[in-house]
Amino acid sequence: MKVAILAAATLFIGLTVASFAEPVRDVHALEEVHHHLQESINELNRARSANHYDMAGHGEKAEKLMHEAERELHEGIEAARHGK
Repeated sequence: MKVAILAAATLFIGLTVASFAEPVRDVHALEEVHHHLQESINELNRARSANHYDMAGHGEKAEKLMHEAERELHEGIEAARHGK
């Protein structure tokens, strides 16, 4: 659980910093990060299920934010593919 949340936070910070960097040249690296984020979402779901989803609402919020990050990353990959 902590790993998934840490991964999401790291990804968010990385994407924020990357938005001020040079244009994306390696879409494959972003696709790999996207895959890891999807795995983290699945891991979070397994952990929440094992704990009967009892996390005082924090697990649900973390999952929602991870899905939002996943969508943003997907959009970023598509933009990078099209040179935007």
